[in-house]
Amino acid sequence: MFGSLEKMVITAYADGEFDTPVGKPFTVWINPASYIYNYKILYNNRQAQGSPGLSPDFNRVGTNSVSFELTFDATGVIPSPLAGVSSAPADGIVGQIADFQALVLKLNGNTHSPNFVKLAWAQLQFQCRMESMKITYTLFRPDGTPLRAKVAVGFVSFTSESQLAKQANKKSPDLTHILTVMAGDTLPALCHRIYGSSLFYLGVAEANGLNDFRKLVPGTQIFFPPLSGSVQ
Repeated sequence: MFGSLEKMVITAYADGEFDTPVGKPFTVWINPASYIYNYKILYNNRQAQGSPGLSPDFNRVGTNSVSFELTFDATGVIPSPLAGVSSAPADGIVGQIADFQALVLKLNGNTHSPNFVKLAWAQLQFQCRMESMKITYTLFRPDGTPLRAKVAVGFVSFTSESQLAKQANKKSPDLTHILTVMAGDTLPALCHRIYGSSLFYLGVAEANGLNDFRKLVPGTQIFFPPLSGSVQ
């Protein structure tokens, strides 16, 4: 026997720790028929002189992503998931889509960036930010008011540095770490922070494919292998 129907809920947050909800959570009218969860691992392609092929070296775990399609409908055929909300509003789906965009796509006036988002649907629990949205309008009233649309959305995973530190047990140099470069950071200083010594900066530079470790670009993520690995 199957359980009761559970609708996907999309909640926005103002902070990357996902502590401060923004606006009302959005409950989808129709659950996606499917979704794609994409994993990514990044490699540095190295090829020795005279070699017939590449030898990919692990760089870092890339950003995971989730994509799916939502249906917005104001024909009255599909009942609203919210009590007291008309399933056939006068403006068709214009207001529905505007509310959804304000929640996950438009810039938050306080943070000057789109909100952080949490997708919740049974086993899918995904902390992320919106990457793309494509709207295909498929049905209209005689006056042109849209009544139905398919909205393809894409989200990329997001984990704050404090959460990454907790997951990686930052006190241990024998585990993998990933840090985002801030203005003024140097690779030797970052190595000292992670390993307790700046002597490993050449190994970290090699692991990340850095040709010039003296010029770190702010916003770049640096992968710090465990000391038991190839960094030594």
